[in-house]
Amino acid sequence: MLKELEFPFDNDEIMRSKRKLLRILKEREGGIPLRIAVLGGSTTSDIVKVVELFLRDRGIIPTFYESEYAQYQSDALFGNPELDAFKPEIVFIHTTSRNIEELPEINENPESVNSKAERESARFEAIWKALSERYGCIIIQNNFELPSERLMGNREASSGRIDFISRLNAQIYEYARNHKSFYVNDLNYLAARYGLERWHEERHWHLYKYAMSVSAIPDVAHSVASIICSVMGRNKKVLALDLDNTLWGGVIGDDGISGIEIGSETSEGQSFLALQKYIKRMKDLGILLTVCSKNDMENAIEGLNHPDGALKPSDFVCIKANWDEKWRNLEETARELNLLPESIVFVDDNPAEREIVRAQLPEVTVLDFDSPEECLRVLDGCGLFEVTTLSEDDAKRGEMYRANAQREEQSKRFESYDDFLESLEMRAEIGDFEPIHIPRITQLTNKSNQFNVTTKRYTLAEMEEVAASTDYVRLCGRLTDKFGDNGIVSVVIGKRDNAALHLDLWLMSCRVLKRGMEFAMLNTLVAKCRELGIREIFGYYFPTKKNAMVKDLFAEFGFTKTSEDEGNSVWKLNVEAFDPIDTKIQIGE
Repeated sequence: MLKELEFPFDNDEIMRSKRKLLRILKEREGGIPLRIAVLGGSTTSDIVKVVELFLRDRGIIPTFYESEYAQYQSDALFGNPELDAFKPEIVFIHTTSRNIEELPEINENPESVNSKAERESARFEAIWKALSERYGCIIIQNNFELPSERLMGNREASSGRIDFISRLNAQIYEYARNHKSFYVNDLNYLAARYGLERWHEERHWHLYKYAMSVSAIPDVAHSVASIICSVMGRNKKVLALDLDNTLWGGVIGDDGISGIEIGSETSEGQSFLALQKYIKRMKDLGILLTVCSKNDMENAIEGLNHPDGALKPSDFVCIKANWDEKWRNLEETARELNLLPESIVFVDDNPAEREIVRAQLPEVTVLDFDSPEECLRVLDGCGLFEVTTLSEDDAKRGEMYRANAQREEQSKRFESYDDFLESLEMRAEIGDFEPIHIPRITQLTNKSNQFNVTTKRYTLAEMEEVAASTDYVRLCGRLTDKFGDNGIVSVVIGKRDNAALHLDLWLMSCRVLKRGMEFAMLNTLVAKCRELGIREIFGYYFPTKKNAMVKDLFAEFGFTKTSEDEGNSVWKLNVEAFDPIDTKIQIGE
């Protein structure tokens, strides 16, 4: 990540140097293309420019459509040729409390106020429904920030405009809970964190129709970009933590278990305990916790077992406590987890160690902070772990990776790998997409980069269309064994063309590599094709910087290469000539 865009960032510096930063980011190769329409109730040009900075920094290459000033409702309800031709994948509706058309007056009767609230909510729901039906897109909607003034003082909170705005926000949240492709950008929180007096710059509104202070724009842009990155699977997955003076005060090797600061006895210990509790809650979201510390393993385990600490050794999927270079330990952690180093966020109190990791392993994101209180604030505000969906598999991810470590340990006890696979007692459930699994399937398509032959991305709406269409053959696979449930780990989508099937997508989670799941999926796919009278399957490999591991996947499957152009290759399989490949997996539906 660009240092200038790391949280906490300098808002004014970003606004001054946004053109220079964009030039730097445009020199990077690769990225996920994405079409974003911004429908604004106020001026949006600078917001769009800064959103682009944050997205490009996270590997997303956006193209934007911007509505004319205050034409958000017209564009949404009626569309226009330019917006229709643009075919947005995401629509961001940048409205604020300045765009509320009907606000209550002093002493207005409750029935009239209720009617105004219902009409205002219905107006926005009509906008969201029209956009969803017209474009099948993801929608991001600002909630309403509080005004800068309180004519009635504290009474505004219970029966004035502040109360009215709170009621409208409650309706937005209710809609978000019931619509899977709808997300709220919490403008109300951003304004409160920034400070309402600084947020509402009346001069900027009257001169330029900026709905907030120009200096606050990076906060808004960063928040919107964090939602988009999460939806597109660009979240970080691993939090790698130092120990001494990061998770507790002091040095465990020098001070001993009784000398480190953690717990409720001192103010310093309370600060570290609050940080540990926050990180423990991150684990419950499915974020993988690891240790990367220059320490003796015995001392590290003793510190993590401190009776007043919140984090215990069992909370970590990997503990690297040794005297090797930390960047080498981070590399090893990524290999053991079958993840790329870019999935890791590194937290260390030592600025020198942070700079070494930045220099030696630039793919890893490194956080800067000076105290446990600031570390917690940076973790909370960085947006690198933004949650837009939370599936059952997400919540169990730590357990899944710990079970992987058990499998790895067991594999060392067998003379042959086949004997090890047999010992796992693996069972796969492979079948068509079920509605309850579509969010997880969509998430996989946007997160899986290594074992992914086409790296085609899908929005939730697009995946629901695929699931409902008879033009496609679809498979998703769940793998369990005696150590636990790996969840849904593989997805295949093929489009039918008479007696041929063209594979749009073939991916698998790297946490189940080398267990034969890809062959189990292939066996099931071929059997399904025979049922449907499909005689040929065409596979496609489109190379990226990250998916070289599947370059020869179709060759391993028994496909024949029919063409290749600049690394892009096409493969064909004769369905009737295919013999099922032996696996150690029992297949069910």
